[in-house]
Amino acid sequence: MKQLKVGIVQQACGEDTALNIQKSIDGILDCVKNGAELVVLQELHTGIYFCQAEDTTKFDLAETIPGPSTEIFSKIAKENNVVIVTSLFEKRAIGLYHNTAVVFEKDGSIAGKYRKMHIPDDPAYYEKFYFTPGDLGFNPIDTSIGKLGVLVCWDQWYPEAARLMALAGAEILVYPTSIGWESTDSEEEKLKQFTAWQTVQRGHAVANGLYVVAVNRVGFEKDWSGVTNGIQFWGQSFISGPQGEIVEQCSKDKETSIVVELDINKSEHVRRIWPFLRDRRIDAYGEIVKRFID
Repeated sequence: MKQLKVGIVQQACGEDTALNIQKSIDGILDCVKNGAELVVLQELHTGIYFCQAEDTTKFDLAETIPGPSTEIFSKIAKENNVVIVTSLFEKRAIGLYHNTAVVFEKDGSIAGKYRKMHIPDDPAYYEKFYFTPGDLGFNPIDTSIGKLGVLVCWDQWYPEAARLMALAGAEILVYPTSIGWESTDSEEEKLKQFTAWQTVQRGHAVANGLYVVAVNRVGFEKDWSGVTNGIQFWGQSFISGPQGEIVEQCSKDKETSIVVELDINKSEHVRRIWPFLRDRRIDAYGEIVKRFID
């Protein structure tokens, strides 16, 4: 039996970068205190979700990898003998930026990184202005605690991304996330949106026979452009088991850190009884790479 203790850090973020980073560190340390071997942070956890509007000055928030934040979290990983999944605004070159997850090994080294592949361009989520689509593919990151299929936020709506990670040997699917409601959404609409978000990821767990770890931010962040009424991030970070069951779920409005023990071998048991991978008709899927079949 392969047991893995996974920590989730769900936090609210503000304009004070140092405070945001300290919240992340405090959450990591709390998880480590409770035995976590892997800790997952939310998308862009060092700052506000700045994509609510387009503003060239927000590029000042980007940093190189390696850079200031990787130095901080490398030290935390090494001092606490823990694998950490972080999410940073990467400055790759002058005028070239990515939304990048960085995974730290227990010795503090960078085990790997993933650049967000699917980039939204919706009201209050104007990410195409800021982020160039990733170019590292869908490749799991090897760590001492297993192969992590790290994807980021908008990627979670795409079964193709989860499938490619699974086919490449991912043992867990991990989604750092920033998603919430526009404050004028009705209660009915809020429930529909949250349910869709959680359901599609539980579907990835079922279809691939893997645990899914989704970590979302929490709290209200105003639209500094004044175009919308801001975003209420809905939190409710969760872990789903390989049959789609909810193993743990956080509050919708509170900062929290939790640790959950997972039986990674459960994936093999589930894949034996639910042979979705064995029954795939790979000879018939050629047209899946088309934009539309017409």
